[in-house]
Amino acid sequence: MHFIFMLIFILFLSSIFFYFFMRIFFGGEIKATFERDPAARTYFEIIFTYSGLHALVIYRVANYLNKMNILFLPRFLSQMGRFLTGIEIHPGASIGKGFFVDHGMGVVIGETSIIGENVTLFQGVTLGGTGKEKGKRHPTIGNNVVIGAGAKVLGNITIGNNVNIGANAVVLKDVPDNCTVVGVPGRIAKKEGKKIPQGVNLDHASMPDPLQQSLEKLQDEIEYIEKEMRVEREKKECLKKEKNSNQEHKDKHK
Repeated sequence: MHFIFMLIFILFLSSIFFYFFMRIFFGGEIKATFERDPAARTYFEIIFTYSGLHALVIYRVANYLNKMNILFLPRFLSQMGRFLTGIEIHPGASIGKGFFVDHGMGVVIGETSIIGENVTLFQGVTLGGTGKEKGKRHPTIGNNVVIGAGAKVLGNITIGNNVNIGANAVVLKDVPDNCTVVGVPGRIAKKEGKKIPQGVNLDHASMPDPLQQSLEKLQDEIEYIEKEMRVEREKKECLKKEKNSNQEHKDKHK
């Protein structure tokens, strides 16, 4: 019984230490999580239950060791973080302040990725390469960028500041500042808050109703048929009048 109380006491002290450690060294990320996730209720809840924050803590340690050119251990920590959180961040990546991963499962951040400040990623996001080339082969993400669930940003490309990338988009080219990117392949739908004309209208609210289109087409066909029938009737009436006129003319000459 004494051992159990000691264990509980040690766990309690460890939790208090971990809480203040996180508040001191990861206060910006905790605040960012609280501000961007409406489900977050307290800092305490974020510190102990948010896998995105836990993955970031492991990454910071692995990244520090990687900068010291220590072999194996940074990658081992990275893989442990993947096992524990479902988020894979290569220790060679560069991540700025205010980074937030919401939900997080399936997020992959490649070795040469560079991420600016106040960036938000949702589950299933991949910042990856496009081949086996060495050197810089992963994307550079600017500040205040939001990347939606399942989006893929691939290759040595640059995503500007204040960019929103829609869910499941596949981005393979540079994106300038203040844009919204959607689709496969990714295309700019908005720039500076203004819609960019596309071959396909992306606004679901204004998309045509297929049933209404079918009814309108049917109505047009009915009107065309009625017009043809009216012309035929007029022809028949003209022929009938002409025939009657000829018959009257013959009767007069008898």
